[in-house]
Amino acid sequence: MIEHDPGVAELERLYLTREGFDVRVETDPARVPMAVAAFQPDVVVLDLSAPGASDLHRRVADLARPAPVVCVVAAGTGPHPAGSLTRPFGPRLLVAAVGEALRARNADGGSALRVGLVVLEPSTRSVTVAGRPVALTATEFDLLAFLMAGSGRVFTREQLLDAAWGAVTGVGARTIDVHIAQLRSKLGEGSPIRTVRGVGYAAG
Repeated sequence: MIEHDPGVAELERLYLTREGFDVRVETDPARVPMAVAAFQPDVVVLDLSAPGASDLHRRVADLARPAPVVCVVAAGTGPHPAGSLTRPFGPRLLVAAVGEALRARNADGGSALRVGLVVLEPSTRSVTVAGRPVALTATEFDLLAFLMAGSGRVFTREQLLDAAWGAVTGVGARTIDVHIAQLRSKLGEGSPIRTVRGVGYAAG
């Protein structure tokens, strides 16, 4: 996350961390390209409202690719990249924008996701474990893709429900446990999914 205001950066970091994201903050625009290249993030939150930051988008987008970039811009300025957030906005809106950017990347297809012995190909919606093809249902695939895209992060059952079922109503948290059990069974000993007691699940 690139944010020129340390106070705002800390507030947004707290909200994103609470949702299971591992957040790295950079407040100096001059250090942004180096930080993006070093951390290879899954999503970049880029503050373009600071003085001298207007030329950062192209450079950051090139360095971060295929990771999406969520831009933060000042009101009354423009034009801006699609999907930009205009100040002022609440931190919950930022959390939603980051989650949507991840879902859109997975839906559009992208680079293969690899965690341990498991390789997931978004473009062909195929999964292999140590080279062995594994047949998954559409929901199982979406659930695994979301977990693997956020490898190492812990997601609550509610977050996983939203990722795999979206706005569908009538689906309870217990459904996640059932689908995780099915995924583990199909992936076998190569399954990267782990349970974080009292919180939810993670891949890797």
